[in-house]
Amino acid sequence: MAGSKDYYTILGVPKGTADDAVLKKAYRKLAMQWHPDKNPENKETAEKKFKEVSEAYEVLSDPEKRQIYDQFGEEGLKGSMGGGGGFGGFGGGGRGRGGFRPRDPNDLFAEFVRSFGGGGGGSFNRGGSGFGGDPFGSMGGMGGGMPGGGFDPFVAMGGMGGMGSGGFPGMNGHGGHGHHHQRRSKKDAAHEMQLQCSLEDLFKGTTRRMKISRKRLDASGMQHPETEILEINVRPGWKAGTKITFQEKGDENPGRTAADIVFVLQEKAHPVFKRDGNDLIYTHRLSLADALCGTVVQLQTLDGRPLSIPIQEVVSPQLEKVVPGEGMPLTKHPGQKGNLRLRFEVIFPRQLSDQQKAALRQVLPTQ
Repeated sequence: MAGSKDYYTILGVPKGTADDAVLKKAYRKLAMQWHPDKNPENKETAEKKFKEVSEAYEVLSDPEKRQIYDQFGEEGLKGSMGGGGGFGGFGGGGRGRGGFRPRDPNDLFAEFVRSFGGGGGGSFNRGGSGFGGDPFGSMGGMGGGMPGGGFDPFVAMGGMGGMGSGGFPGMNGHGGHGHHHQRRSKKDAAHEMQLQCSLEDLFKGTTRRMKISRKRLDASGMQHPETEILEINVRPGWKAGTKITFQEKGDENPGRTAADIVFVLQEKAHPVFKRDGNDLIYTHRLSLADALCGTVVQLQTLDGRPLSIPIQEVVSPQLEKVVPGEGMPLTKHPGQKGNLRLRFEVIFPRQLSDQQKAALRQVLPTQ
């Protein structure tokens, strides 16, 4: 079969697949994906893909064609094996005569749609479009609809065996009044996960790689497990509660749109600093002597810099000293930061001698 088209690969089914339901599901999915009217901005590629998918389905869904293809490949199927009167069911003829000729993909698609609609009459219009007509043109009513009422075959497909009364996933049946109401497939509820970040991570920014496990649908509509690494670029200054959404990365279920995966940022408690919006709060413990006489506060910033802050005023328990530009980065204003707010906890002596008390009374104001 060297050089032959691999119809199984084109449909995305295992080699040797003969299950009619599997083939139909695979064709339905790919026909919807590559129909030219669904790809107006990429119509040339879509037409080619749609034609390939249709040809693959036409061959593999027919037991006789499939048997010949499995044995002799595409060349044998199309009558180019030479010698003899061709293959039964395709007419006689030698090399190149009477062999398999693919049907018009629009005709095949129309027949496929009608086979699930329960209605008859009509076919796709033969218009002037590059691929032989408008696949959304007038067709007879499906499921009892009024002939000539028109419908969208991507919406109005009826029930399909093995998929429940609802028909194809995300598609509603055509009613009996010559019109339809398009209904999007329902989306599963978002799945939220916590993303724990240290205050250092939120100060400097970081990249986190999160491994998720999910279920994906293959061409036959069966679920299979899959793991994936999602990369999250945490920007400097992000706050707790920030949500990072990965669209449709949840489990894939038949007839439904996959849920979003949402990571909700959580801030780990820090042993030194407390965050308040864009500001950082640092509580410094100092002796009564330092509170009265002054001191220098020494600390290390979240990015590892040593910082010295002189305190020259008398420190009262209510004092809050503000150091501009030493808080958290402002996400919307790169290069700018909030404030560092110093608070104080004065440590009073547990007891004083009479001499110490007398000395303090001499130097401290009484009012």
